[in-house]
Formats: sequence, structure tokens, C-alpha cells
Amino acid sequence: MSASPTPGGELPSGFGVCTTVPDVLFLPELIFGGLVWILVASTKVFYANPQGWVMFVSVFCFVFTFIWFFLFILGANQSSFWPGLDVLYHGTAALFYLSASVAQAYATILINPATNSTTNPYTGPGFKEYQEDIAAVVFSYIATLLYVIHVVFSAIRWKKT
Repeated sequence: MSASPTPGGELPSGFGVCTTVPDVLFLPELIFGGLVWILVASTKVFYANPQGWVMFVSVFCFVFTFIWFFLFILGANQSSFWPGLDVLYHGTAALFYLSASVAQAYATILINPATNSTTNPYTGPGFKEYQEDIAAVVFSYIATLLYVIHVVFSAIRWKKT
């Protein structure tokens, strides 16, 4: 796989999107972003916490990454400004996900049943939500890493055009 799909450095279209770096990262970004969305949506919010931002980021990035991926498959990305837009979008998504990952980690620390329970923290109330929040933190950082890798390779491709 190469960072530049063609000698001219133009962006891939059709199913060529699934064979070039960084565009092959669209599907893992959608998978891990969707997992964050599902896990955060399934937990109970016990008090005011920053999970609203995490939900916004995961839904926003999921929807816009899907639209971006669809535009690439349709070949609507062949104008000269698209490589720069690709860097801008994935850079913004990476920053959003980094901030959401930190917020999710903080919310997870706040609901730790070992520090907030007088009963057995591993069988008591809130442990299931705690496990879901831990998984959301892990998947959120994986999504952050995927977006960072995507923006780096998109920037390399942009500089080659």
C-alpha cells in the first residue's frame, strides 16, 4: 500500500479507497467510533459528567466519516482542494477524539465503584457501567490513533500534490 494512489497524487475513488493508505483507515475509524458511541450511549449517567461531549464527538465523527467515505467511493473527491480538506477534516476529528478520550477517561475515573461503593465493587451496583466505560476509553483512544495516522498520511499525500 502506498500513501499516494497514483503517480499524480490524486485521491482514489471507487473501491480503490479500500486499498490505499490512509483511506483504508475509514472502516476501522467507523467501527471503533461506532463502538464508542454504542458504549457511551448504553451507560447510565449518574451525575453531571463530560460524556455529552464524548457522545457528540463519536456521533459527529461517525456521520462525517461515513459521508467522507461515501464521497470518496463516488469519486466526488477529484478536485484539487480535496487533499487539503482531507487533512483538515481528519486533523479536526483527531483533536476532537483526543479531547473526548480524555473526557471519557475522566468520567470513568469518577464512577469507579472501588472508590464510590461500600459494597463489593466488583459485584455491586455500577460495575457493569464501569466496565462499559473502560471499554469506551480504550476504543476512544484507538479511534484517536486511527484518525492521527490518517491525518499524517493525508498530509504526506497532500504535500506530494
